[in-house]
Amino acid sequence: MLLDVIQTVGGFILVEDTVQCSGRGLLRCFINAAVKRQEEDVHVLGFESPEAEMCAGLDSSCVQRLHFHKGFPDPLGWTRRSSFTIERFTSQHITQLFKDTQRAKASVLVVDSLSMVLRHRDPVVFCQTLQELRKGGVIKTIIGLLHSDLHQQGIVGIVCHLASTVISVSPADNERHSVAKTTRRTKSGKVMQEEEYFSVSEDATLSVQAKPHQPGRGQKEPDVSETDPTSNLTFNLRLSEEERRAKEKVALPFVFSQQKKSALLRPAPGSGRIVYEPDASDDFDEEDPDDDLDV
Repeated sequence: MLLDVIQTVGGFILVEDTVQCSGRGLLRCFINAAVKRQEEDVHVLGFESPEAEMCAGLDSSCVQRLHFHKGFPDPLGWTRRSSFTIERFTSQHITQLFKDTQRAKASVLVVDSLSMVLRHRDPVVFCQTLQELRKGGVIKTIIGLLHSDLHQQGIVGIVCHLASTVISVSPADNERHSVAKTTRRTKSGKVMQEEEYFSVSEDATLSVQAKPHQPGRGQKEPDVSETDPTSNLTFNLRLSEEERRAKEKVALPFVFSQQKKSALLRPAPGSGRIVYEPDASDDFDEEDPDDDLDV
């Protein structure tokens, strides 16, 4: 699935990493794939890495379609050494950037990283900006890197909800590969998810292989001592076959036999009639007690 997402045009693709496993290499693969398609203008907002690092290994014939907007090393504009600062991360400023340099019909926005912006902007305004960029029409694809361990999980969840595809990277058992958990939501609302091993070469080429299942899983019989809570008791909770047959023969007090049911349901002479014979001491008045209510 990861290779399909790399070639996807359209939507908001979020690469989610942590300090244990960086997703910047995967971000470079997205840039490399976009510039090689040659029908798209690619704009990179580099807040955390210099241009030389992001473009290292990329095909020089395609780099001319790459517009790098320098935000590193002065993303907040304190020393005025950056061409693009976090303050300008608005839909109006970014859309104007694309209009000024647009040569192709489709445009790709790559943000390295969204965490740098989110740490200095109100989360509500930040999400509104992403929504406006998605629906503005000028930008076809947004690809952003988010360091999920720098933010509250609620905020991370909101940003992930905005994305059409979320790729969460984590370390693998071997140093040559990392694990990518890709969650993709189609326009019809269907959600697909897959885990894969991946590696990134020096020229930003992506190699992917399916994550193998653990050997023997689904074939190993479970240990009775692990699954049966009664196996280590000092007394027996189970019944022998003879005890079970004796138990089945015991008549329960709340269960009626067929004979008893018939006896109770058989109508007896005079059943259902109520006969009242007044005593001499009964005070019986034949007059209507409610005759004063007649109108």
